[in-house]
Amino acid sequence: MTYRIQFEQWVPIAIEKVFLFFANPNNLPRIMPPDSGIELAAVRLAHPPDSTAPVLNLDSLAGVGSEIMTSFRPVTFLPFRAQWIASIKEFEWNHHFADIQKKGPFKQFQHRHEFTAETRNGVNGTTVRDVIEYDPGFGLLGNLAQKLFIAPRMKETFEYRQSRLEMVLR
Repeated sequence: MTYRIQFEQWVPIAIEKVFLFFANPNNLPRIMPPDSGIELAAVRLAHPPDSTAPVLNLDSLAGVGSEIMTSFRPVTFLPFRAQWIASIKEFEWNHHFADIQKKGPFKQFQHRHEFTAETRNGVNGTTVRDVIEYDPGFGLLGNLAQKLFIAPRMKETFEYRQSRLEMVLR
């Protein structure tokens, strides 16, 4: 069964800066809960197309075809680690990029990162939206894991990210 979950956050920071932060895989550990133990194991970058806006370091950004391999603790209180390989399949400057799981714990996993410039109370900022579609696999057992572990862990992960994002972007 495929599940869809969405998270959204507004930050009072220009879209160009927010997008560059997210498009750089080296920033991923900075916004993940420490108990996940996420580590970048390998990054193979396919650079995004040139932008009309000046970019300080295009060489650190993940365009279409990039692969990011991470290692993490799927169950935070257990010592074993799992591997996840994500591949960037879509990239549009200051608008969105999307990745799929090539290898990992799910039968299927797609994550679309969307960015929209938005002014709130006279302050220019960016709305960051994450749209995730996934199938845990394993039939009824996967559906049970979804209710008991997966959905609560995703909620916790994005709540943590939301609590950290503005601070790491400043």
